[in-house]
Amino acid sequence: MNNLIVSNRTPLFCLWLALIVTFAITRIVTAKIRKGSTGLRNWSIGGVHVHHQVFGILIMIIAGGLQFAYATTGLAAAGLATLFGVGAALTLDEFALWLRLDDVYWTAEGRLSVDAVFVAIAVSGLLLTNFTPLGVGDLEHGIDWEGSVAVALNFVFVLIAVYKGKPVTGALGVMVPFLALISAVRLAKPTSPWARRRYPEGSRKRRRADERFGSRYQARWNRVRDLIGQMEVRSQ
Repeated sequence: MNNLIVSNRTPLFCLWLALIVTFAITRIVTAKIRKGSTGLRNWSIGGVHVHHQVFGILIMIIAGGLQFAYATTGLAAAGLATLFGVGAALTLDEFALWLRLDDVYWTAEGRLSVDAVFVAIAVSGLLLTNFTPLGVGDLEHGIDWEGSVAVALNFVFVLIAVYKGKPVTGALGVMVPFLALISAVRLAKPTSPWARRRYPEGSRKRRRADERFGSRYQARWNRVRDLIGQMEVRSQ
């Protein structure tokens, strides 16, 4: 903690911790509500179910607005960062809903919310450990031409990774360029835009992609997501 205070990263640490704790509590509570636990229920205003992302957005707007307005430091900055982390967790926990514009929280598509929160926790954690975006070192003093080339190349790798159906590693690749490069050169997932355009049905690469990212691969990662997200996926 002393290192965090010296490096002025206490607010970021508070945000990161708030993300983790709020996400965990939210998933436990929503799972209990789904199972019919007494004393817990969904919020409704005027007969309209108000999703917790609404509260998350409002909390982020308030916390961010206060920080921008007053440029707080010390305990005030840590408190606002904590609030922002709470709001971010509540909002990202329903990422799949605002991406799909549909209530897919407990469906297979709802696993995207778990992925989104994982990326947020991982990226903020990397920032906390002194990683800089794109791996170019101290951004406060600008970027030289070599750094600019590295940024441009890594941006291409990130785009390719996402295009190959690997958004999580693509997002983390913004912080850790090596990850983006690995994802960019390896096989695309068979359901990705890259595979649909470049791996014709019956081709060797398509067969390899289907084998590597087949049902066993999906089942393995879905078990991890479901465990973290307290999910018992229902069919739509």
